[in-house]
This record gives sequence, structure tokens and C-alpha cells, in this order.
Amino acid sequence: SVAMMGNVLVWKPSTTALLSNYLLMKIFKEAGLPDGVINFIPGKGSLISDVVLNHKDFAGIHFTGSTKTFRGLWSQINENLEQYRSYPKIVGETGGKDFVFVHHSANVDEVTTALIRGAFEYQGQKCSAASRAYIPQSLWPDIKNKLLTELATVKWGSVDDLDNFMNAVIDKEAYERIMNYINKAKSSNEATILFGGKGDDSVGYFIEPTVIQAHNPHFITMEEEIFGPVLTIYIYPDEKYEETLKLCDATSPYALTGSIFSYDRYATIKACRILRYAAGNLYFNDKPTGAMVGQQPFGGSRGSGTNDKAGSHLNLLRWVSPRTIKETLVPPQDYRYDYMK
Repeated sequence: SVAMMGNVLVWKPSTTALLSNYLLMKIFKEAGLPDGVINFIPGKGSLISDVVLNHKDFAGIHFTGSTKTFRGLWSQINENLEQYRSYPKIVGETGGKDFVFVHHSANVDEVTTALIRGAFEYQGQKCSAASRAYIPQSLWPDIKNKLLTELATVKWGSVDDLDNFMNAVIDKEAYERIMNYINKAKSSNEATILFGGKGDDSVGYFIEPTVIQAHNPHFITMEEEIFGPVLTIYIYPDEKYEETLKLCDATSPYALTGSIFSYDRYATIKACRILRYAAGNLYFNDKPTGAMVGQQPFGGSRGSGTNDKAGSHLNLLRWVSPRTIKETLVPPQDYRYDYMK
């Protein structure tokens, strides 16, 4: 979007996704992108950002990554404000603790499918992936049975086999971080592992799709971003629907995506109202992932970013500087106004 609006930029790709980023750059060049418009510079993030953010012509940043890193960049930009020629434009899409909230009117099969796809596609390594779910007691026995039965059929392995629904997580650091959360659940009396919970790093970094039932709605895996194939579920009394909606809103510092499953229109409207600040992208009766560029603008607020909606005109407008021009066709020739004469 930055280049589309006429700017030149430095593209610093993720060190763990260099090949895919490089292939995109090659496609841009083959399509006719002029030299110097997008400057593809792999390398250590801190080294590159120190050079870029200390330059007087730095004009903006479009960041995708962790909330912690984004806040660090924002602080660094703030410290350098006096040396910039203009106030930089800051756009960020950061973390998420995305939810699925189920009303007792929901369809069990639809909920189960959304939980599996939303939480475990791409091994949960999407900022929009379902990470926590709130399910009413009346539906829980059926959803639990269906969920565990379906997960037992999930295949995982190499990306070369298209029958595999899941593959490895991206690197050793991610593997160890995710397994640390799983191990905390195993050792706590506030949570129970219902499915999965094992990992294998002998060849690649594979983690089973893991479902945790939290007995405490503020258990660590209900609140903190994990970015892996881990779904934590909290069971709430049907009669505490509104109370639990407020709990969902207050549990996480993020506000990226969320979904509501309900065929009770009144309950849906109530959820939409109470969760109005809890998700920048809110889904009804669908998983909280899969926003399509050009069709569904994407972004969240709170700790999830600046909510400038990538894939929409709102984001494009961040990368232009409006100018108003006035031409006077009959300029005055006397400083005195008519009432002064």
C-alpha cells in the first residue's frame, strides 16, 4: 500500500520467512517494478531499524509483528522526533488473543468446524487464529465429543503431503515457547489438557493440536498470546451469557478478531454491543480467520495495533499527504474592506 500510493520504501522481511518474501520481490520485479521503489533488505531487525529510524527523511512505518516490538519502535521514533523533517505516520498490526464466543442457540457442528479450522490451520500461527473459546454448559457435552472425535482424524506432517491439515511450527524458538504454555497447563490445577499436549522436535518442530479446558477464566492460556496450535476453552453457565461477554471483553489486552456463534438475533446484537471494542474484525457464525484483501479490511485496536485496516482505502490514505490549493481569480487591490469606505 505504501508503494502503491507513490512512496519509496525499505522492506525488511522476517528472518524466518525470507524465501517467500524474496519470491514476492522477484514477482514484483518481473511485473515491472522500477528499481529503488521497494528496497528489499534482509537482516537483523534492530540493525536496520537503527539506521532507518535515525534518518531525517524517515516518514513512516507499516509494521506487522509482535506488540512488544511495535511499542519499542514507537518509543524509538518518539525519541527521534526533533530530527525528522515531518511527523512520521505509524501503522501497526500486532498481536491477538482471538476468541470464539458461543451462545446456546448455536449449531454444534458449525462451532466445532470453526474451532478446528480457526485454531489449528497453519498451526495457529496467524494473528487472527482462534486461541480462546467460551462455550455454554448446555452445549459443551456435544461440542466436546464432536471436537475430540474430529481432532483424532487430523493428519499432520510435511507440507509436501496435501492430506496433512497441520505442519510444523516455524522454528525452535516458537516450539519451545508454545510447549512452555502447554506444560504450564499440564502442571496446573486450574486447567486440564483435553487433547494433544505433546511435541516432537526430532525432525522439524511438530506440536499436536492441543485443547485445554480452563477452570479459571483468567488462566494464563486464556489471556496471553501463544501463536501456536493451542485452544483454551472456558465453560460458562447458560444464564450468565451477558456476564461472560463482559468477561471476554476484559480478559485480553488485544482486540484483533473474534467470532460469535448464535441463531438468537437478540443475543447476537447484545454480543455485538458488549464486544464492540474487543475485535476489529468480528465474525458471526464463522471462524475468526480468513479476511480476504479487497473484500474484508483487516486490523484491530487496543494491543493489536492501530486498526488502519489493511486492504482498504483507509490504509491507503495513511500514505498520502493531502494538500489544499486555492486560486483567487479576482484578487483585491485595496486593503480596505467595503465597510471601511
